[in-house]
Parts: sequence; C-alpha cells; structure tokens
Amino acid sequence: MTRPSTSRRRWLQHTATLGLAWASLPTRLAYAQKMESGQLKTLAQMIEPITQGAKLLEQDVTLHAPVLADNGFLVALGVQVQSPMTAQDHVTHLYLLSQRNPVTRMAVFHMGPWSGRAEINTRVRLAGTQAVVALARLSNGEFRYGQIDIIVTESACVDAS
Repeated sequence: MTRPSTSRRRWLQHTATLGLAWASLPTRLAYAQKMESGQLKTLAQMIEPITQGAKLLEQDVTLHAPVLADNGFLVALGVQVQSPMTAQDHVTHLYLLSQRNPVTRMAVFHMGPWSGRAEINTRVRLAGTQAVVALARLSNGEFRYGQIDIIVTESACVDAS
C-alpha cells in the first residue's frame, strides 16, 4: 500500500495557513477602504477630505428622514438643494456622508443642468444612531451642506458601537 504524497499533518498545516490568510482578508479590505468602525466623526472630519478648504455654508440643503428608524437596514432619505440648475449655476455633486458607518462616504450623485432639479430620494444603511450629512458641490466651486440626526434602534452594520 502506497502513502499519499502529502501526509495528514502537512494537509492540516496548509489548511490552517489558508484559514489565517482568509481571516485577515476583511481587515485588509477595511484598511484599503479607510474604514474606521466605531468612531463618531466630527463634521470637519467628514467634510474636509472633500472640500479641501473651499468655501462652505450651512444653507440651501434640506434633508428628509425619519427621526427614529426601527432598523438601520433601509432608512429612507431625501435631499433637496435650492439651486436654479442653469448652465451657469447648478449642483455638480451631492455627497451623502455618515458619521458612524464603516465607510463615511455612503453615496455620490453626479448632477448638472440636465437634472432639472437638485433632488434625490434613496435608502441608506446606518450603523447606529448618528448624524447624516448631505454635501452639495456647486458649479462655482462652493459647497453647501445640511445635516440631520437619526436615531437607529437596530444597527445595520455588524461592527456598530
């Protein structure tokens, strides 16, 4: 009777090595996507990477969302930006930012005069009670923002704190 080329011990070593490599994969992906789970970010920490010192005003952006969400899996969110949406004066980007989610930038919407109006309605996932910020980039380089606090009774993200 011939023995297989790999012994049971060798097979277990390879399996354990593969298991450790597989377990470290989510950590590496989180690092690559700049996930910072469990930290409540300040408004400046959320907005500064996008605005990079550009003029920022808290006006003309209105968010509509429930104050209390039963769970964070599907939270309805509407955003309206007061803008004429003409070729000279319009919203170019609308960012949805999360204070607590593993990835701060939840969504980016590209807009222009062809959009007709600067308004979106969507659903977002929230990792617990937090502030949600809508940041609008205007065609003249300025930024406008609005924010809303949403209380979440059941978190959607596994690592919420």
